[in-house]
Amino acid sequence: MKYVLDTHTVIWYFEDSPELSSRIAELIDNPEISVYICSVSLWEIAIKMNLGKLKLKMTLEELLDNIKNRDFNIIQIEDEYLHILSRLPYIHKDPFDRMIISSAIAEGLTIITIDENIQKYDVPQVW
Repeated sequence: MKYVLDTHTVIWYFEDSPELSSRIAELIDNPEISVYICSVSLWEIAIKMNLGKLKLKMTLEELLDNIKNRDFNIIQIEDEYLHILSRLPYIHKDPFDRMIISSAIAEGLTIITIDENIQKYDVPQVW
């Protein structure tokens, strides 16, 4: 199975947040599955930190190092994702979430998310 983490899941995982259930943490830690992070999640985190809308226990550099050390797969935006994005129903305005949805559809990934807006799309999800 292959999963992509929603932005809040990335943050909660690396911050050891109680918001992340132990079941989801164990799923992410399972060495038998592939876990992906969409580069737009990293953009979103960097932008929100810069604007003061997001405070983390670690710096952005530390977060990126932790992601590299954990050996997650980083998804870079591909043309196919943009084509899918252009055809997505406009249920949710968040451009970061819409790109995560598009990349999940293109790559056949299940999104790990609690976001009710993402759950309105026809894309595999778990929480």
